[in-house]
Amino acid sequence: MQKNPAFSDYLKARRKLVRPQDVDLHTYGRRRVTGLRREEVAQLAGISVDYYVRLEQGKDHHPSPQILDALARALMLDPPSTLHLHRLAQPPSGSILTTEDMAASGTVAPGLTHLLGTINVPAFVQDRFMTVLAANPFAIALSPRNAPGKNVLREAFLDSAERDLYEDYDQVMGEAVAGLRASVGERTNDPRLVRLVTDLSERSAYFLQLWNRHDVRPKVAGHRILHHPVVGDLELFHEKLAVTGTDGHLLVVHHAAPGSPSAAALERLAAL
Repeated sequence: MQKNPAFSDYLKARRKLVRPQDVDLHTYGRRRVTGLRREEVAQLAGISVDYYVRLEQGKDHHPSPQILDALARALMLDPPSTLHLHRLAQPPSGSILTTEDMAASGTVAPGLTHLLGTINVPAFVQDRFMTVLAANPFAIALSPRNAPGKNVLREAFLDSAERDLYEDYDQVMGEAVAGLRASVGERTNDPRLVRLVTDLSERSAYFLQLWNRHDVRPKVAGHRILHHPVVGDLELFHEKLAVTGTDGHLLVVHHAAPGSPSAAALERLAAL
C-alpha cells in the first residue's frame, strides 16, 4: 500500500524534467520515456534499480538523508527543492487537523490588523495557502483579489483581469505555484490545500500544467511591473515577512522606489 504518494509523485515528476544530456548520459535510438529512466536515476544516485523503484512506488518509507541527497543530485534539484524532498520523505505523523485548529490558523492578531492600517502602501496578510486574512485599503485598490477572504492564487488563474495586470504573467504564475508548494511542504493532505488544488485543476489547465511540474521555490521578495487600470504602469517591489507565532502567515507589502513615478502613482491610488 502506498503510504506517501506525495514523495512518489515528486520523484516521478522531477525525473521527467531531467534530460539525459543534462547529466552527461549517452543515449542511442529513440526513447519512449520523457526525461530519465528509473535505472538511470538509480545509476546516478548510486543505488540499486530495485531500491529506486521501491522508493518511486512508495514501498520504502525510510530513505536515509544520504540517499535523499544522492537522489537530489541525480535529479539536479536546487537547495529549496532538495529541502522539499527531505520534508516529503518525513511526512507528518498522522495527527488530524481539527476544525478549531483551522479556524485558529485563520485568525489575525488585533495588533497586526492595526499595523496594516498604519502602513501607507499596499499590504495584506495571507496564510500558507495564499488566502487573504486581512488587508489595508491600498492593497484592495491595487487589486480586488487582495480583499480578505480571497485566495490570491485562485483569483490570479481564474480572473482574466489579473492576466492583464501583470507584465510578466507567466513568470508570476510559475513562481506563485512553486511558492505554494514550498509553503505547504509535506502537508499535502491538508483539506484546504486539497480543495484549492482540486478546484484550480478542474478550472485551469494552465494551473494543472504548472502544478504537475512539482517546482518548489520559496518567494520572499521580488520586483513586478503592473498595468493598473486607474493609475497606469507601476514598478513595484514586494516583501513577504513571516508573522511569528502563526501557522505560516505572511505579511505581504508592495512598495515603490522613493521619489519614483510609481511612488507618485501609489499616492494617487491611496487617494482614491
